[in-house]
Amino acid sequence: MSERTIAWFNCELGVAGDMVLGALVDAGADAHHVGTAIAALDIDGYELSFETVRRASLKATWANVVVAEHGGLDDDHQGHPHRPLRTILDLLDGADRLDVRVRDQVAAVFRELGRAEGAVHGIDPADVELHEVGAVDAIVDIVGVCAALDSLGVDTVHASAIGVGHGLASTAHGSIPHPAPAVARMLADRRVPVRPVETSLETATPTGVALMVALAASFGAAPPMTVTATGMGAGTADPSDRPNVVGVLVGHDATGTAAGDRLAHQIETNVDDVTGEVLADTIAALLDAGALDAWATPIVMKKGRPAHTVSVLARGGEHDRLRDVLAAHTGTLGTRSRVVERHPVAHETGVVTVDGHDVSVKRAAGRTKVEFDDAAAAAGHLGLPVRTVLRLAESGEESPPPTG
Repeated sequence: MSERTIAWFNCELGVAGDMVLGALVDAGADAHHVGTAIAALDIDGYELSFETVRRASLKATWANVVVAEHGGLDDDHQGHPHRPLRTILDLLDGADRLDVRVRDQVAAVFRELGRAEGAVHGIDPADVELHEVGAVDAIVDIVGVCAALDSLGVDTVHASAIGVGHGLASTAHGSIPHPAPAVARMLADRRVPVRPVETSLETATPTGVALMVALAASFGAAPPMTVTATGMGAGTADPSDRPNVVGVLVGHDATGTAAGDRLAHQIETNVDDVTGEVLADTIAALLDAGALDAWATPIVMKKGRPAHTVSVLARGGEHDRLRDVLAAHTGTLGTRSRVVERHPVAHETGVVTVDGHDVSVKRAAGRTKVEFDDAAAAAGHLGLPVRTVLRLAESGEESPPPTG
């Protein structure tokens, strides 16, 4: 099984586009690859540099984007720092030198911004002028982040809860509260967990939140992973009470590597209102959907009601999908999950032939386990008891002994 590379961002103190980009470069993303991707858009009026700075007591990389007073996307918009979403998407469509995967990710981030701003202001997302987030520096940040992820070979992004401040921010719409309405909309629509940060500064910017919402597969604690690199990205502000940084862990999905095959998610739910037929169908559906295992355990719930715990063992990347299968088939209103460690016994798989019928077997030290369904099918064709075929398959004999 090939290793999947994942990145987990620690946004508990907030998140902004330049912080995410700085964290990825700090973790080893190729700055030249990033610069080449941004240059593929043929925009001008900006300079991007990566500087080593300190935020409180921490060393971090700051992605410093300096935009000229009249930074240009095209001649028709000179002197207008606010860009409609359709202008940015047209720019992306014409960027033939930009990698398709990067381009699709960038478009997804901007569409998320347009959707949220459009919902807040009650207009078509394509007509949204993205104001602060649509300026050249935000385009540089978003393209840079997607290119940096590509440089590191990241397959899947995850993120922590997002830190949000309080108070008022001055914008093109006047003073608005933290978090900004578009930010709040994105957080609510994706059910993103947040945590308070005691500051009146804007900790969660629309650009930073859109990157996480559009790219992250989940929000919460770091997933099981073997960490191979770490980075720290600095924000522009340097408050005295906290390090204004975003951290990133980059590594291999621990549930998809040889060493990490022991780790899996055990997802469970208690049900007292489903029949035995539904339980059997649920377990079959979970196994068909790729579960490592699935089972039901009789329990007694409140008021002495007989019930069952339905459990499924899932690889890390299959957690959400199998949880949905479990919920859909049982009708449960909630599930719980935890990471467990498996200890599979080393074994080999093979096939033996019993009187011309193939029967699958698993061989471990001191034991051979026969695939029962194969043995039952062979027994039916041969007119033999299943136990006889099991014995023949376990011993490796290829035909039954003569009778009579």
